[in-house]
Amino acid sequence: MSSTTPVQNLEKPTFYGRYLLLIAGLGGLLYGIDVGIISGALPHLDATSGYTQAQLSMVVAAVLLGTVLSSLFAGALADLFGRKSIMIVSALLFVASIPIICLSSSIGMLVAGRLLQGISGGLIGVVIPLYLAECLSAKTRGKGTGLFQLLLTVGIVAAAILGRYYASHVESVENMPGSTPELIFAARDSAWRNIFWASIIPGIAFFAGAFFVTESPRWLFRRNKKDAALRALMKGNGEQAGRATFAEMEQAEAQAKTVSSVQKVKDSLLRRKYVIPFLIAVVILACNQATGINSVLGYAVNIFNQGGLVGRIGNDADVLLKAVNCIMTVVAVALVDRKGRKFLLKVGTGGIIIALVCAGFLFRHIETSRENVTSAVVPMVDKAGNTLVIDLASPATREALKPGLGGDTQILVSYSYGNYKNVAFVSTAFKDKVLRVAPPKPKDLEDSVIGAFFRKLHLNPFAKAIGADTAPLVITKASYGAQPSATTGWLVAACFIVFIAAFASGPGVCVWLALSELMPTRIRSNGMSIALLINQFVSATIAAIFLPVVGAVGYSTMFFVWAGFTVIYFCTAAFVMPETKGRTLEEIEEHFEGKRKLS
Repeated sequence: MSSTTPVQNLEKPTFYGRYLLLIAGLGGLLYGIDVGIISGALPHLDATSGYTQAQLSMVVAAVLLGTVLSSLFAGALADLFGRKSIMIVSALLFVASIPIICLSSSIGMLVAGRLLQGISGGLIGVVIPLYLAECLSAKTRGKGTGLFQLLLTVGIVAAAILGRYYASHVESVENMPGSTPELIFAARDSAWRNIFWASIIPGIAFFAGAFFVTESPRWLFRRNKKDAALRALMKGNGEQAGRATFAEMEQAEAQAKTVSSVQKVKDSLLRRKYVIPFLIAVVILACNQATGINSVLGYAVNIFNQGGLVGRIGNDADVLLKAVNCIMTVVAVALVDRKGRKFLLKVGTGGIIIALVCAGFLFRHIETSRENVTSAVVPMVDKAGNTLVIDLASPATREALKPGLGGDTQILVSYSYGNYKNVAFVSTAFKDKVLRVAPPKPKDLEDSVIGAFFRKLHLNPFAKAIGADTAPLVITKASYGAQPSATTGWLVAACFIVFIAAFASGPGVCVWLALSELMPTRIRSNGMSIALLINQFVSATIAAIFLPVVGAVGYSTMFFVWAGFTVIYFCTAAFVMPETKGRTLEEIEEHFEGKRKLS
């Protein structure tokens, strides 16, 4: 590398550079909508479609299937057709999926539309970070990728707001004087369709905007379209910075051409310059999910309820949690190019460890104060051996569980029907104080093509329920004790607010950077596909085992395990991962070749 003026000192923001950030942000918004849109629509779809629970699980799982499949091939497609082309295709698939879903009159059309959404999301998740890494300057690359994550969280929140708005509308129709079942049905039917229709707007904006971005300069350069690559660099980064980056790319190419033919033969994908950055990226992505982030966001209300915040207060704490997620993502976007990736990752993972350990000790206190009442609960199973009802409002029931225990109480029951495992929880602080356990209905256990696919990958928790309707109820464990105080509940909530703040300000943003920046050019697209697939596998595995593990060993053990994986994450970020702030992709690649030392 020649001793020229550093590229980052030559950079000046351009209008096109800002436009590029906007389009990337819209990609993140669509990814977030893909993830979150079904939660608000599903209750209304369930109430009006007449589909079985197995069919509805297909609707939910179709997105995951589409994402897994497209993530696997997204890198190869982006290499073959170009990053811009795949961006346009991903937007087109998303836009096309909406009318298929909203106008569907059969389960086949509905699943097909959701499958297209998943394929779109998988392509976006790989190609947008890849495109940003190859287009943006070293100075703005962190901000651009952070904006993708920010708009992703905004997409999830926007989907939740849409769901809440239409739920309120349906409720107002239900409470309207003179309301009829036909009116309520029509309101519910239009609610889930309108939720999806509303999401088409950012899809159209992303589709139209993607036509006006340039192709990735690195992709053009590798295909010997050097004039186009230079124009793309100058358009996005300014003339001086663009020419300086282009000179680095030419110098890297010239150095590669000087390698002897014998050395070229030895340039296999097993060399350290490919293996080490790939492994670092895989560890970071796997540990990113192993922090438990998705389970925390998905089960926050359950966690708060058992921690001491019941009813609406638990939901309020959940809303606060998601608001903190968005706010701290904004902070991370502002800091990532100033403080660097390593700094944010160390601070973020350190905060997660502290939050999880504290939450673990709080729940260990809650769980050890409960008494094992399995022997008292087993006789409460009905004579048929498949149903359990526990009414905590009944003095006789409370006396049977633990004589003399006053005040509000709670019970957690871990149970199974064959291979299907779950937990049930209720507290006397709830409006409904009755715990009910019943086997899934036969119609809920129908298999499907999608279910079979995920069962082979050990990713489908629904498939494990097949045959559960004829299996006897087995009470694995029942724990009973005093309801924790609201003070304890808010301490638990504070732990997870710290958790979310730490995650959003570090791993939430930097994980996309690690995925795109660390990979050398030769393996970047396919390496990102494989790493993202591993990331999704870890996420799906944690989601599938979360409730059974909590029922068997408690939340505290799960939190401590997550903290352990986060320690690995912290050590990787602090001692193995190089600082890539302000470095071009060519400089980062030279570091792993041993030609340059990065801090």
